Amino acid sequence: MAPKAARTVFVCQECGGRSPKWAGQCPDCGAWNTLEETVATPERPAAARGQYAGDTGVRRLSEVPRDEESRFGTGIGEFDRVLGGGLVPGGVVLLGGDPGIGKSTLLLEAVARLAAGHGALYVTGEESLRQVGLRAGRLGLSGDGLQLLAETRVEAILDTAAREAPEVLVVDSIQTVHSEALGSAPGAVAQVRESAAQLVRFAKRTGTVLFLVGHVTKDGQLAGPRVLEHMVDTVLYFESDSGSRYRLLRAVKNRFGAANELGVFAMLETGLKEVKNPSAIFLSRHEKPVPGSAILVTREGTRPLLLEVQALVAESPLSNPRRVAVGLDGNRLAMLLAVLHRHAGISTFGEDVFLNVVGGVRVGETASDLPALLAVLSSLRDRPIPQDWVTFGEVGLAGEIRPVPNGPERLAEAARHGFRHALVPRKNRPPRGEAPKGLEIIAVERLDEAVEALS
Repeated sequence: MAPKAARTVFVCQECGGRSPKWAGQCPDCGAWNTLEETVATPERPAAARGQYAGDTGVRRLSEVPRDEESRFGTGIGEFDRVLGGGLVPGGVVLLGGDPGIGKSTLLLEAVARLAAGHGALYVTGEESLRQVGLRAGRLGLSGDGLQLLAETRVEAILDTAAREAPEVLVVDSIQTVHSEALGSAPGAVAQVRESAAQLVRFAKRTGTVLFLVGHVTKDGQLAGPRVLEHMVDTVLYFESDSGSRYRLLRAVKNRFGAANELGVFAMLETGLKEVKNPSAIFLSRHEKPVPGSAILVTREGTRPLLLEVQALVAESPLSNPRRVAVGLDGNRLAMLLAVLHRHAGISTFGEDVFLNVVGGVRVGETASDLPALLAVLSSLRDRPIPQDWVTFGEVGLAGEIRPVPNGPERLAEAARHGFRHALVPRKNRPPRGEAPKGLEIIAVERLDEAVEALS
């Protein structure tokens, strides 16, 4: 008698929802082309899954301790900055990024330093222990107190962690780990979700700091169910331009610190080295003023950052001129060009407009509006902006220059790097006597005023 074929279901890679047959759209979350075939496994009862967050029972809010979380640093300043000041006992951190960008290198260096004063266990599911040792040798790490384990079965990982009782546990990567309770292959949605849930429960119950390394898709998003990001306390992404030696570590979620915090590293032969003054590497500082360049003071998390915004405006051979923005929102560029025409009388209808933020940094805040328009205007007129000028401000559809948060910190950063003139929104002008020494503040309220100030 032929063996009975295993029953299959289609599981959504975004939300983990199940469907008995394939469909172009997930019936649960509405995502397209995310259903993939997998072997059906019975759901585990709630009693077998155990408690998730550790504490049980009902307590009044006034009875819950409100002491500040005790933290301990990793010894890598930029890493600690992105984490919100250090590691919190029981915190779970998910680290994602492209292959080879430096995820394993950063974590190995961090836990090797932590092992001197805190117990640390590094679990590798993708590399052999010899490969990890060779990497440690290239990085110059002794790692006397660091324990290594090559294992992919989550039950064995948890048994070892319970026996060794480390303060820091690294699992590299979560897509290689599987649970015996499920029959699907490692990396499947059900396996990733169940394995992560067991590891998170262990971290919360024991107060262990847990690092999970996650693979990313071709779109740059973490692979696996989106619920994985909701299960953890902190989500970090590595970013880098192709061929660049600089790596940007960004916090997109952090329950213990500021979201969108940014850390900057340089990839060298000896590993990742932190860049403590990133403004200096993102400013090209041309030998003489060049058209189409404006200096922006942006803010990434708690850090003010100086960036160069470059624009190139050229006559277009096309009936529909191109609008290309790298590092900024392309739709917002089209809107700003319309504002420039309507409220400053400057048209770019027959011109291609290219905009780029130097260094591969992506700017999401509206403080880049005014520098972007001034860079476009400088390129269009072939008239450079003075090198000691810096600017920031949001541009509204009515042509007004709106203030942005944390103006004093931005101005202080500009003055620290030797800038002498700052073109800012009027409401960001500091009170008399409080402006940074040596920095002239030019406050504007309308876009035409900003254009006139640079004429």
